[in-house]
Amino acid sequence: MQVSQGFDSGAIEVIACGDSSADLAIRHDVTAGGEPSEFLQWFHFRVGGAENNGAELRIVNAGATTYPDGWRDYRAVASWNRRDWERIPTRYDGQVLTISLPPAPGPSYIAYFEPYSWERHLVLLADCISRGARVRRLGASIQGRDIDALVVGNGGRPVWIIARQHPGETMAEWFVDGLLQRLLDETDEPARALRRVATLYIVPNMNPDGSVLGNLRTNAAGANLNREWLAPSAERSPEVLCVRGAMHATGCDAFFDIHGDENLPYVFVAGCEMLPNFTPQQATEQDAFAADLRTANSDFQSEHGYHASKYKDDVLKLASKYAGHNFGCLSLTLEMPFKDNANAPDLRFGWSGARSARLGAAMLEPIYRHLVRTGSSA
Repeated sequence: MQVSQGFDSGAIEVIACGDSSADLAIRHDVTAGGEPSEFLQWFHFRVGGAENNGAELRIVNAGATTYPDGWRDYRAVASWNRRDWERIPTRYDGQVLTISLPPAPGPSYIAYFEPYSWERHLVLLADCISRGARVRRLGASIQGRDIDALVVGNGGRPVWIIARQHPGETMAEWFVDGLLQRLLDETDEPARALRRVATLYIVPNMNPDGSVLGNLRTNAAGANLNREWLAPSAERSPEVLCVRGAMHATGCDAFFDIHGDENLPYVFVAGCEMLPNFTPQQATEQDAFAADLRTANSDFQSEHGYHASKYKDDVLKLASKYAGHNFGCLSLTLEMPFKDNANAPDLRFGWSGARSARLGAAMLEPIYRHLVRTGSSA
């Protein structure tokens, strides 16, 4: 049996490998220079030679990862054709994560969550352009990959949506994919209505270097981009620097930062109520948007989520808090699970790329309703 990780977003360390079992270790996020960062959680690797009988794969350092509680009730995803990903039996004893790989027609790929490759990202851009979106290059990453925004609509209300500041949170780009597919559908009346009142600036991948390197949370300089918004730099966080500059140039009437959460098995949003300049009007807008999203998609809920005191000293370093503070707009972080939605479990797929995409598509009506409530006209 062979275990390899030499491909886009591949990440694993092989300790020992036999005919039908392997001891593996999750590696730290790496920088362009090869130095490890503090974060370790993402894995994505290929197993060959186990097609007939399957294999037992032991991740021996799971208990020492950044979010060890994330392994409880977690199941890895696997695919042999790189298109169809399903959850496979996984157990965690507090230290070791054991993945039971079933037989398959060909070599299997195993990942922390369904990957969204850089090549797929480029295809998404091209597809959206062919359907009427405009592409605006905002800048480049440390390793020279383009930071692009897809611009959709011609209305007077600027709306910004960003995804994958944390590159291993691939559900965020699946979410944006689903949102864009519906937003560009000429037969969809809510999409047409939103395009009339708003201009949407959508950044599907804020962290392309980290995505390709197989990192969970950092870019090629080792920076956690969602702690860089107060003082980004060209040397450490050019991705944030260029997007933040573009936002200030266009203005921002609503902002959404799309993420995944390792521990909580729910879909939820985190708002700006901890900010000192947070107004009653912003509180009303947050609550109304959450109610509209619950109506639009039953996977979303408001009972479980982050407490407002989760972020303190570093609060304005976070994208949604920075935007809420500086633009006074509805500004939310939306979180999806790496595990499953405990309120609506799916034994075969868990939380998946497809469910993320459906949630993204469902965002159109709540965004439109928010803009109408706060002064736009259809």
